[in-house]
Amino acid sequence: MKTIRQDGWRRRGFSLLWDPESLDKVATPGQVVSVRDFFALRAGWPEDLPSSDGNAIVVAGIEGCLDALSAEDASTWLQNDLKNVILDFQDHYEGQAALMMWLPTGAKRVKMIASTERYTWSLTASSTAQTIELGRFLWGGAESDVARIIDSNDSKADWDGPAWAGLHHPRIS
Repeated sequence: MKTIRQDGWRRRGFSLLWDPESLDKVATPGQVVSVRDFFALRAGWPEDLPSSDGNAIVVAGIEGCLDALSAEDASTWLQNDLKNVILDFQDHYEGQAALMMWLPTGAKRVKMIASTERYTWSLTASSTAQTIELGRFLWGGAESDVARIIDSNDSKADWDGPAWAGLHHPRIS
């Protein structure tokens, strides 16, 4: 399993972020855009990005969208709708900008299947919830390129503990 401890994830690539302190390092509340606004930006991506010193967009509301859908519809939405907007973002900025999805309950809902290092998303915060294959739908199965964001100055911070701030993929396809 890969980890990333440097702050490059704040300027490039695609991240799922759930640690409030890490979010605070890249965006103020007024700089975070809603899912609806993110989809609307697709019609004309801005030259100046609102977060991380002009290097990123932070999107909130993904959890609400997933929670409102059945497992099948959530999978379809991730794979077809959200992923296409993410790919457009990456293409427009030629991989030179960061896209972050704020998932406040992600630490409880993102799970890794240890034997395969595949990531899933629990459709509710309950331990018995239905899951969808996050990696397959967002990263096209390229989970081997995903790194856990470890946001800590402690070089021995647990990759599965409180320093685990999110997941980062350099570029999805």
